[in-house]
Amino acid sequence: MSSSADAEFFARLAELNDKFAASLPQTLGRLSAARNEFDVKHPPQQLIEQLHAVLHTLAGSSATFGFRVLGQQARMLEQRLRVLTTFDAVAPQEWEAWLAELDAFVAWGCADPKAAYPNDESAV
Repeated sequence: MSSSADAEFFARLAELNDKFAASLPQTLGRLSAARNEFDVKHPPQQLIEQLHAVLHTLAGSSATFGFRVLGQQARMLEQRLRVLTTFDAVAPQEWEAWLAELDAFVAWGCADPKAAYPNDESAV
């Protein structure tokens, strides 16, 4: 690869990084909006699928654009959501606990998605 091609590649990557960072408030807003519609006694499957899709996308693309911790946390939330959906019935308090984790994730992501995640023992 020539240095011209390298420069073009890195310029394009920087542009994509900026675009990803600029889209984060909207993406986190989608999570928050879905969370606000969530009924812990009767969670709608469509809403669960929407939350899963957004978390999956964040988990898959965040590290590529320099948001490694954001991606890791999104992946953990996605995996916990997947576990909850394997059960025929989930107690409302289980959903509430998961939603509290989602709330913390969204609040952190809105504040500084490149900062260390609060109470993240894996970062030690």
